[in-house]
This record gives sequence, structure tokens and C-alpha cells, in this order.
Amino acid sequence: MAERQINGVLKQVLELGPPLLFFVVYLQLRDTEYVIGARSYDGFIVAAAIFVPILLAAMGALWALTGRLSRMQIVTAVLVIVFGGLTVWFNDERFFKMKTTIVYGLLAAILGFGLWRGQSYLAFVMSEMLPMRDEGWMILTRRLTAMFALLAVANEVIWRTMSNDAWVTIETFVFPVLLFAFFMAQARLFQTYGEDDG
Repeated sequence: MAERQINGVLKQVLELGPPLLFFVVYLQLRDTEYVIGARSYDGFIVAAAIFVPILLAAMGALWALTGRLSRMQIVTAVLVIVFGGLTVWFNDERFFKMKTTIVYGLLAAILGFGLWRGQSYLAFVMSEMLPMRDEGWMILTRRLTAMFALLAVANEVIWRTMSNDAWVTIETFVFPVLLFAFFMAQARLFQTYGEDDG
């Protein structure tokens, strides 16, 4: 079934809104302890628990409006549910922080497996939006695989060595900006290998 088109601003709000809301909720709750069912939870754990239904509501709205979700959105939702649940169940923020490492690591592994097989799985997902010759897709896939691997390693270093405030800020703003900058830096590649789809 073809994806129904929706307003671009609305789509961005539904995709980027949940992480921004997590950031705001975390800032409001970070210095408070909450007792729920005779267990004490810090603000980070409560913010992580609140993030799960916010993300699922946004994805549900996106699916209702467009008629589809990407495979990556579905995988991300499953990981958020699993690791958000583990975070609350064990009352341990490390699970929620590791989610980012696993998402980036999984993306790097999937793209790397495709490269090992001589294929660009990125082209499979994006070629309709961005017509490009096979050679260009292989170059972009190699670069993006390295980028995802670096982000996975960076997340591990950051959450293990920095404060919660630093990790939440970097997770919410720095990683997305780095990915945006990465794609902007590929403009020459797109021009060199792009195909005119008529």
C-alpha cells in the first residue's frame, strides 16, 4: 500500500517530538525522587517510562495518517518498549542509555552485512527518494556504516563517563545534528552519482 502524504511539518513533529518531549520531561523531573508501589525511582527513570507511551502515540498517529511505518521506526519502537521496560523493571537507567548504542550498532551491522554481500541495503530503502547509481550507493553505505558505528561507540563512552544531563542533551540534540551534517556533507556524492529520474 502506498504511503499517504501528510504535511511535512506535522510529520517532523511526530518524528522529532517524542525525543524533545523526553528532554523537557527529564529537565522537569531530574531532581526529584518518586515512590511508586513502595519503590523509589529517580526522575530519569520516570522520564524514560513516560517516553515510551509518548513515542508509541506519535508512531500510532504517523501510521494512521500515512498508512505505513518504516522498518527502522518499528525496530526503534520495539527497542524503546523493551529497554524502557527493563529500565523501569530493574530501576536501572543503564538499559535506556544502551538502547541508543544498540540502535546505531544494529544499523551499522545491517548495512555492514549488506556490504559484505556486495549489496547496498541503503539503496533498497532509499532509492525511490534519491535516484543514484550503484557505485554511489555503495560509497554512501560504507560511509554511513562507519558513521553509525562511530555513534554507537560514542554513545557508550558518553553514558559511561558523563552525567545524565550531558547524555540526555547529546542524545536529543548532538547525535541528530551530526547525522544531519553527515548527509549534508554528502552533497557532492549525490551530485556525482545522482541519476535524473525524469
